[in-house]
Amino acid sequence: MNKTIASFVVGLSLVSLVLYTSVFSESDLNEGDLAPNFNLQDQNGEWHSLEDYKGQYVVLFFYPKDGTPGCTTEACSFRDNIFEFNSLDTQILGVSLDDVDSHQEFSEKYSLPYPILADVNKNCAEDYGVLGKFMMMTIAKRQSFIIDPQGKILKRYNKVDPDTHTSEVIEDIKKFRQTI
Repeated sequence: MNKTIASFVVGLSLVSLVLYTSVFSESDLNEGDLAPNFNLQDQNGEWHSLEDYKGQYVVLFFYPKDGTPGCTTEACSFRDNIFEFNSLDTQILGVSLDDVDSHQEFSEKYSLPYPILADVNKNCAEDYGVLGKFMMMTIAKRQSFIIDPQGKILKRYNKVDPDTHTSEVIEDIKKFRQTI
């Protein structure tokens, strides 16, 4: 019996270490770096690359899973503030590892007026340093990037609160636009 408990505790410790390592590891991608390009399909099957948005600001927000509470809150908050982002000449792009069909259902259910990109091969999440594990699933960690009109990262948000993130992003974009 003691061997069984000891094996369980060791196994649980290893799982915790893997979760901790995956969730809290960061890439070398920082503010001031050139944002990695991508070529991903949106919820309608249309292709998008970062190059398509040269000349305007981009908010690239990664999230773990379509339809989950925090992801829905964040996505709907960007939706509810879309006119403010449009007035700031800023394109919103959501990214998760879910497929096009899942994104289409999510987008339609919540009337999302911006592209949700399907990173099914995990390349974009890996390039941006947001690939992580939650339990036994590989996910995109909830992180966001503001990318300037020339394609440089102005801001990286490593910790995102879905309830307040959108207003934080709007304020930061306004500050960046004032320094031009």
